[in-house]
Amino acid sequence: MRRRIALALGGTAVLTASLTAAALAPAALASPGLIAAMQRDLGLTAAQAETRLAQEMTATRVMPAARDAAGAAFGGAWFDPARGKLVVGVTDPAAVSAVRKAGAEPAAVAVSAAELDVAKAEIDSSVRTKPAPAAVSGWRTDVRTGTVVVSVRPGAHGTELDDFLATARKSGPVTVVTAPAPTPFAAGTVGGDPYYINGNTRCSIGFSVHGGFVSAGHCGGAGSSVVGWDGSAMGSFAGSSFPGNDYSFIRIGNGWWTAPVVLGWGTVSDALVRGSWVAPVGTSVCRSGSTTHWHCGTVLGHNETVNYAQGAVHQMTRTNVCAEPGDSGGSFITGDQAQGVTSGGWGNCGSGGETWFQPVNEILQTYGLSLVTA
Repeated sequence: MRRRIALALGGTAVLTASLTAAALAPAALASPGLIAAMQRDLGLTAAQAETRLAQEMTATRVMPAARDAAGAAFGGAWFDPARGKLVVGVTDPAAVSAVRKAGAEPAAVAVSAAELDVAKAEIDSSVRTKPAPAAVSGWRTDVRTGTVVVSVRPGAHGTELDDFLATARKSGPVTVVTAPAPTPFAAGTVGGDPYYINGNTRCSIGFSVHGGFVSAGHCGGAGSSVVGWDGSAMGSFAGSSFPGNDYSFIRIGNGWWTAPVVLGWGTVSDALVRGSWVAPVGTSVCRSGSTTHWHCGTVLGHNETVNYAQGAVHQMTRTNVCAEPGDSGGSFITGDQAQGVTSGGWGNCGSGGETWFQPVNEILQTYGLSLVTA
């Protein structure tokens, strides 16, 4: 156990030293393996991947100021790879100049992000008293169309679904689309490099925090014991929430320690974690998990609700990165910025699909934790 973690750190020692110079370009923060994974999964050349990472890092840091500049006219934000810039929707032309001065490209939208968030929150509130029907896969805001998008399983119909949609439409404009049913990506015990809960469930480590690590809530309940990849005791779940949320904090001891890296599984170099700036919609994101290892894709949406068989989970981020059972809890990272822990989705890494993650900043705030960073 000690030797394996030391190797993970050792693989990044030279990179750590080389990054002490503040003048390094943002793209230099990416490991060669991350660039290769983006080439494979996003269809980019190495130069295009490096350029995109630099542009995304700029967009991530511009977003808070651009949102503030838009004020009440803020209509959401997304990264546009074609322009290489953050785009900010505005409902009032008077906000255009301020948004542009903040470093973003303004775009006219019909409905503010705040109005859409209120409409979605009303739907979220309704399912706390009456669960959404199984035919509903989830719901999310779409700032570009100015509607709340409700995903319904193909071929679904019936009175229960009709009643849910009627209630949803009372909250505001609704668009209905079809989408497969998402499921949490937990798995039974198999070989590999995971952590195990109560001896019979396998999940993946998310991010190291001071005192332990964070992962998915559906992996285990508070008090559940955890062993590591080598079978030695690690600790136990100090906190867990699922459904409603899908996150957990595992407090460790027994000789285990924390490292600011996301494992590359020999497919890519281990990635250093330096913070948790939120990646805008449209930016690239990569995932590491104990079943399918490294895969990359794009952030498709924030603050979405996913309706699992176990109940609705709120404030999720949707991606087109693939995942499979056992990847649950694993790391989502953009460049060197932690994004969240793998929750669930549909599809697989043979045919593709979509995966949702629980944002890491919410987990840190809930449990009063801080990331271990390089």
